Amino acid sequence: MLCAISGEAPREAVASRKSGNVFEKRLIEAHIAEHHTDPVTGEDLSIEDLIELKSPQVVAPRPPNLTSIPALLSAFQNEWDAIVLETHSLKQQLAQTRQELSTALYQNDAATRVVARLTRERDEAREALSNVTISGGGSNGDAMQVDGQALPEELVAKVDETQQQLFATRRKRPVPEGWATGEDISAFDVTSSSEPLYPGSSAVSVDESGDLALFGGADGVAGVYSISQQKVMQVLKAGSPVTATTWWGSRAVVATAAGTVKIFENGNEIAQLGSHAGAITSLSLHPSGSILASGAADKRVAYYDLSTFRTVSQIYTEADITACSFHVDGLLFFVGSSDGKIRIFDVKTGAPMAELDTGAPVTAIAFSENGTWFAVAQKGSSQVSIWDIRKQNVIKVLDAGSPVENVKWDYTGQFLAAAGSGSMSVQQYTKASKSWSEPVRKAVPAKDVAWGANAGSLIALTSEGGLSVLSSA
Repeated sequence: MLCAISGEAPREAVASRKSGNVFEKRLIEAHIAEHHTDPVTGEDLSIEDLIELKSPQVVAPRPPNLTSIPALLSAFQNEWDAIVLETHSLKQQLAQTRQELSTALYQNDAATRVVARLTRERDEAREALSNVTISGGGSNGDAMQVDGQALPEELVAKVDETQQQLFATRRKRPVPEGWATGEDISAFDVTSSSEPLYPGSSAVSVDESGDLALFGGADGVAGVYSISQQKVMQVLKAGSPVTATTWWGSRAVVATAAGTVKIFENGNEIAQLGSHAGAITSLSLHPSGSILASGAADKRVAYYDLSTFRTVSQIYTEADITACSFHVDGLLFFVGSSDGKIRIFDVKTGAPMAELDTGAPVTAIAFSENGTWFAVAQKGSSQVSIWDIRKQNVIKVLDAGSPVENVKWDYTGQFLAAAGSGSMSVQQYTKASKSWSEPVRKAVPAKDVAWGANAGSLIALTSEGGLSVLSSA
């Protein structure tokens, strides 16, 4: 009785109910699992069609070449020869591997030396760059500083003094009398709109009075627009497309795609700062009013001393800077980048403090006056994330209804305005109930937004380069 597959006596014999053929059990089961047929007849066959056969234990005979002592000695000699040949092959492979490893180590050592040389050359270039004098309006030259350098002692003292004053009074600060309530904001609607004044505008800033709006367009011209009089009061020549704006007291500050910052007073340019190699994407004024920061597409942040109009320090990052802002107490500086990271630096030393991953390019960072929260908008997202500095984590996600371009908190930290490509909305946080609500959402497409006096109005920068004012009256 032989197996129809192997031709040998089976150890566990089974027979097919259909064909009567005998098979080794393990061989026929493997064949059925793959083909589901009888290997002899080709008929369909399953495990259930097999019958176990009772047969005596079969002892396989020795191979003919192992039936004598000379045959055994010959087999052992062949096995020994095979082992010697395999050992020789392994030795050759070991020698080749050692040679490849030594080559790799040499290349690594050479690469390390090249990196060290390039690092040294970079440091020398930065040192040389720090001694280059950059001319600017209103100053006699600006000795650039390299990353890692601390602020001058007089600015460090101002930073510390400002932080102590603001931190001591922040928790006890009452809501100013006459400040808008949620009911007032819920009644907001468009009360006035200007014609497109500066096409290509991407940022708007409102001064402390809440009446003067500063913005500019792609033609290199900016303007100071009176909201109450609904007309342009001053025309400012920036020289290249305007990319960011802010106010320094009554002075207008304009950043350009050429990498420069220009400061105007009463319509006249009084200073030119900066030497970025790419377009400036964000401006931020320190709470003390003594330091201005600019972030640009060249992955660099520059700090300027506004008493001398000199660059006093700079920070290098690993990605294009898309947004930046001083913390409301002035000790930390937050940098949002195109790689989705928010990097936090010590203002006084420039040292990195922390790194947060948002998951998408950052378009805006705005701080609440409570000192612990900040809002983050991301490219193409209709959601605004509220982060807690202490936890370094998202504590709330708000839906603005359309991709958000920019966000702004009001002075009290109760209201967060979001400007989107399809609508503009205001989110309200009620401290008593620790809850969020949305008092108003209007179908007003906006590139940027700013709060008016006492949060009594919202100034929206339209995609056409005009302004729309939302208020309750």
